[in-house]
Amino acid sequence: MKHATRFHSHARETGRAVLGMAHAAVLSFGLLGMAQVAGRDDAAARIQFPVAFADAAPVRAERAAPMSAAAPPVAAPLPAAGAERSLVRVRGLDALAADPFAREADDLSAEMVRVRDWIADTYRVSETALVTALVAAETSAQELGFDPLLIVAIMAVESSFNHRAVSNMGAQGLMQVIPRYHQDKIGPQRGKNALFDPKVNVRVGTLVLHEGLQRYGSMQRALQYYNGALEDPNARYTRKVMALKKRLMTIAGRSAGTRGEAGQAS
Repeated sequence: MKHATRFHSHARETGRAVLGMAHAAVLSFGLLGMAQVAGRDDAAARIQFPVAFADAAPVRAERAAPMSAAAPPVAAPLPAAGAERSLVRVRGLDALAADPFAREADDLSAEMVRVRDWIADTYRVSETALVTALVAAETSAQELGFDPLLIVAIMAVESSFNHRAVSNMGAQGLMQVIPRYHQDKIGPQRGKNALFDPKVNVRVGTLVLHEGLQRYGSMQRALQYYNGALEDPNARYTRKVMALKKRLMTIAGRSAGTRGEAGQAS
């Protein structure tokens, strides 16, 4: 009887041990499974994190900088909603037509002829010297979606139509382009005096204005960018250029509001 009791006691202890081992095994497998699931989730999180926050990453600073000032390059903000639909896509000066200046030297519109005569009298510049710049203004403005009178107004404000003008910041030519900031638009095959060529200067200056419009989505901001005066709350440069443009419109025989640029609203 004692042996039977001892046997049953051992059996119960053995059963409890086996049951404990079974519980431990189940618990171990459960913990292992949870660790694997957590590992997969963690890996997925590591993979998905950059994608989820890619749009929130800071926009890198562009190499181009404002033309009329020595301000450092600025970061490009995200375009305004719908702004990209109204902007002309430009591949660069050398990637456009084989000769973007193919118009005849005296091929001016009737309104630009009137503007030419007024500029010659007002700024004491020979008509012959003006023609090349005004033809370039009409050609580049038409291709990039601007009013040519806006480009002429910028020339007046920047250089008073002196194609050899040089500022103390190194800006050159009719539209006062700083070459070190816009070499990508000038092209590597052109020499150091390329911006004194009215055709090249006006073309590059118009490309810079277009770049500002692409970045900021309004003509006011594009002009302030051009002048390196984005922080001016009074937008004095824009006001000056637009006031002169309005005067040129009258001289050209055009009523206000006849033509406008994409994204002109501030």
